[in-house]
Amino acid sequence: MLSKSNSISLVKLLCCLSVAFCNSKSYGQNTTYNQFWNEFQFNRTINEKWSAEFNLGAAYSSTESSSNLFENTIQRSVRGWGHYYLNPRWKLSAFLAYFSNKDVPEIGQFESPEWRFALQGIYYFHKTGYTLSTRMRAEFRHMRNQDDDYENVFRYRHQLKYLKPLNSKILRRGVVYAIASDEIYLKSGAKVTGESFFDRNRLNVGAGYLFTDDFQVELTYCNEYLPRSNGNQITNAASLSVTFNNLLKNIKKKRNEQEHSTATDTE
Repeated sequence: MLSKSNSISLVKLLCCLSVAFCNSKSYGQNTTYNQFWNEFQFNRTINEKWSAEFNLGAAYSSTESSSNLFENTIQRSVRGWGHYYLNPRWKLSAFLAYFSNKDVPEIGQFESPEWRFALQGIYYFHKTGYTLSTRMRAEFRHMRNQDDDYENVFRYRHQLKYLKPLNSKILRRGVVYAIASDEIYLKSGAKVTGESFFDRNRLNVGAGYLFTDDFQVELTYCNEYLPRSNGNQITNAASLSVTFNNLLKNIKKKRNEQEHSTATDTE
C-alpha cells in the first residue's frame, strides 16, 4: 500500500502530466477520426507455465470528408504469441506479427507493410474485488515508408489497467466486468512515423462478458491522442475483442462426448 507521502507525490505527478497533456492538445490544428477495431484471440494452454496465442485483427476508419467509421479498411494483422507465467504476479510474453497497413491516418495514409516483434511483461496487483495491472512492452517495428524504403522503429508502451467483476468477486462464466486503462507510447524518430519522441496516449473504458470460462467478449471505447508535426490527430474508436480459450480442444472434447453418448444409446 502507498504511504501518504507517496500518494501525494503520485497525485502531483498525475496533475503535472494532465496539465502537460492538455497544453499539448491546445496547440496546432486537430484532425479527428472515427474508427472501429476488432480482434479475434485464440488461446491454447500448453502446460501450467506456458500458453500460446494467435490473433486476427482488422481496423476501419472514417476520412476527413466522411464521418463513416467503416469508410476505409486501414489495417489487417496476424500475430502469434508465446506466454510464460513466472508466478501469480508476473506474466512474460513475446510476439511476432505482420501488419498490412493501408491508408492509415497516423502514418500519412499510404500503404506500409510492417513486421513487428515485441517483448512484454505484465505485473498484477491482485486485490479483493478487482485487479490492477501494469504492462510494459518494447516493440521493434520494420516498416516501409512512402519512398518504398524499410525503416526500423523502436517503441516503448506502458499501460495501467483496472478490471472489476460487477456481479461476482471472480471472473467466471456469466460474469460482467468493467475495464479501464491508460497507455503512453514513446518511440524513436523515423520518416515513416515522425520524429516526435512522444507517440501517443490511449485511454480505454468498457466492459466484457464471459459466456463461458473459455469464451468472452469485450467492447470498449478508445480515445487516442497523437501529436504530429503536421497537425495533431484525435481518434475515437469502438473496439470489439472476442476471445476463445482452447477452442480446438473443446470442440474435440464435445465431439467425443457426443460420439460416446450416441454409442451408449445404440447399445
